Amino acid sequence: MTANRLARREFLYGVAAVGTVSELGGQPVAGNKPDRSLRIASNEYSWQVFYARDNRNFRQSLETGLRDVAESGLNGLEPSCESPQDIDRLAPLLTKHRLEMRSLYVNSTLHDPQKSDASIKQVLAVAERARSAGTRIIVTNPSPIRWGGTEDKDDKQLRTQAGALEKLGRELKGRGLTLAYHNHDMELRNGAREFHHMMVATDPQFVSLCLDAHWIYRGTGNSSVALFDIVELYGSRISEVHLRQSNNGIWSETFGTGDIDYAALAARLKAKRVKPHLVLEVAVEKGTPKTMDPVTAHRQSADFVRKTFGGF
Repeated sequence: MTANRLARREFLYGVAAVGTVSELGGQPVAGNKPDRSLRIASNEYSWQVFYARDNRNFRQSLETGLRDVAESGLNGLEPSCESPQDIDRLAPLLTKHRLEMRSLYVNSTLHDPQKSDASIKQVLAVAERARSAGTRIIVTNPSPIRWGGTEDKDDKQLRTQAGALEKLGRELKGRGLTLAYHNHDMELRNGAREFHHMMVATDPQFVSLCLDAHWIYRGTGNSSVALFDIVELYGSRISEVHLRQSNNGIWSETFGTGDIDYAALAARLKAKRVKPHLVLEVAVEKGTPKTMDPVTAHRQSADFVRKTFGGF
């Protein structure tokens, strides 16, 4: 059997596994019932930007914010944490609102050898505290040379970063935790050399992938081809998926049908027998419609995830 025929058979197996999908494009058919057994979290960033457009601050009204997360039908929150004290503040409130913290997001600086050891130590301190609160996945996005800048890391910096990333992954695995590498669009510049080197130069048993589908889509010039190629190349390493949608390149107010065929993505993951942690990261930007409040937007989004990824 040729490789193409094998890939097609695997794809069709996955489409069958995902449930009812349309014949064209793989988008979910109206009427699919949400899989209520599917546990879904939301990234804190989603709530920050939704609150901000109403001139509110999610972190400054954390009690109200977490109540909204729970009211939207989500099962957990993936917070952005920089210190163990962040965990101390969050954990009791998450327990109060019956929300899990299966994963957390923390930035790191790993391309600079003079800063990487201190950064790893900081991430480990946060992870140690989070583990006792039920966290199992530590998501990190190695910081760029300058946020908002256009300067790219050179080969030496990329090699340094990959070595530090694997070191962090080894340390976390020794603590019973999984490291998930995350990217934004900037890592996809110049032939995606930063993204691919983080994958190719690290050991899969220590560094998994947080597949941020829309950042990959946007970073490659709004390319679904590039997104699905990355799933094909590194699918077995995906421990988590960040879920965001756009329409005509603009972030959607809710997670639903749009530029990325998420039913096809769910089918590919099922075909590969990958069961990632699912994290909504609905977000707003210039041009995003404003028709609903944060709770309604996330409730509708969660229902779409449960329809599309049902059976995970």
